Amino acid sequence: MKKRVLSIFLMAFMVLSLTVGCQSQPAPAAEPTAAPAAEPAAEKTVVKFAVQADSTDALNKIVAAFNEKSELYSVEAIIMTNDSGQMHDQLLNSLSSKSGEYDVISMDVVWAGEFASAGYLQPVDELIKTKGWLPTDFNAGSMASGKYKGKNYVLPYFPDLGFLYYRSDIVSSEDAAKLTAGGYTWSDLLEMAKKYKGKNETKYGHVYQSNQYEGLTCNLNEFTANWTDVKGGLEMMKKFTTSGVVPKDLLVYTEGETHNAFLNGESVFARNWPYMNGMAASGEYKVKVEQVSYAPLPSGGTVGGWILGVNANSQNKAGAEDFLSFIAGPEGQKINATVGSYLPGFNALLKDADVLKANKLLSNEGFTNALGATIARPVAANYSEVSDTIQIKAHEYLSGNGELDAAAEAISSQLK
Repeated sequence: MKKRVLSIFLMAFMVLSLTVGCQSQPAPAAEPTAAPAAEPAAEKTVVKFAVQADSTDALNKIVAAFNEKSELYSVEAIIMTNDSGQMHDQLLNSLSSKSGEYDVISMDVVWAGEFASAGYLQPVDELIKTKGWLPTDFNAGSMASGKYKGKNYVLPYFPDLGFLYYRSDIVSSEDAAKLTAGGYTWSDLLEMAKKYKGKNETKYGHVYQSNQYEGLTCNLNEFTANWTDVKGGLEMMKKFTTSGVVPKDLLVYTEGETHNAFLNGESVFARNWPYMNGMAASGEYKVKVEQVSYAPLPSGGTVGGWILGVNANSQNKAGAEDFLSFIAGPEGQKINATVGSYLPGFNALLKDADVLKANKLLSNEGFTNALGATIARPVAANYSEVSDTIQIKAHEYLSGNGELDAAAEAISSQLK
């Protein structure tokens, strides 16, 4: 009996142990639910921009601003040589092979005619229209430099221009008002140069570039009112050359001789580019910036600087146009003007407070009038040949080694 009770007790204990053991085991963990895989971010398409190195931080800021803003494209600046001749040849080799290695290219203003005539550039008229702009929203001379057979092929990167400097401590307020407004002629300037020559220890009335080089083409462009009166312009240049108000060696003058003569107090008037104002502002010369003012030239100042275009063989024209509209539009041009102190090619920025603060020239009425009256050099497929003829024939006539009619005819024939 005892054995039976013990057996029943042992069996009950085993059952109880098994029951408790089963209840004490933790429930198996649920299988983790896998998180949905994140879709990889879409890779931006690279836009390659052929451009010279920038001595300021403006280019870097423009590229960074565009890349941050754009969801589709990322710009890569391809830094070219700072030798403009070598850069021209490098671009020409690439473009002539129908390569798409560059999407957007920066150009000296005199290259556009050559590149456009060869079919290397994409017209930008539709882009301008799509953005709600007009060609007149941009610097006139820059746009004219890239207009070929009725189509626009460029937008401005940064313009440069020739204009008149004069000694505000010498010229009367009445004459200064005429100069500032551009309400004077070449004959008026010659008379003023005669009138003020010798004042405040000056030796000359006027200085400008008349050596046989590209500077002579720029100056003759201005004297001829953008080639509308070649013979009359040559005659007027000769009057200045022989007037006694210019240096006897004017026919060897380049920009260097011009700024030396003016900044050392030798001349009342000078035709030059904006860089000379920076020299005056440095305080290192006899003539200080406080003694200087500015005016448009009688028939407009030759435009210089750089322009932008889209490679006709780009494999990414949409991205190229997107970046071109950014860098040449108000956003990019404001960065260029405020960070780099470059002249803006988008005209509305000429009244922007931040831009005016960054470049004191833009606060001067005479200079802004000059900036609004720029004229282009000849837009030609064979520009180098055209310019060489202009320089040679003009210099021959001005130096007394050529006849007026022959020089005018040779130059006019090349312009055709």
